[in-house]
Amino acid sequence: MNSIFEAIMLICFGVAWPASIYKSWTSRTTAGKSLLFLLIVELGYISGMTHKILYNFNGVFYLYLINALMVLADILLFFRNRRLQIRLLK
Repeated sequence: MNSIFEAIMLICFGVAWPASIYKSWTSRTTAGKSLLFLLIVELGYISGMTHKILYNFNGVFYLYLINALMVLADILLFFRNRRLQIRLLK
């Protein structure tokens, strides 16, 4: 694999996302979460996947995909939690 350092980076980032998703799921609040941050990270992963598809497709693509799916899950939980917060305020 000629992208070993890229793979290590993505694995390290990927280890953190389940904890973030768990926090979003259990807290039921958007406190401590930034939608802008999540969207920027998602854009980064999509850009990485696009580069792999267009210029250098290899197995690292799937690490980008897994990370992008985890960030997407956190984004969806952000909207769920925001909806729950709005309901509680009414």
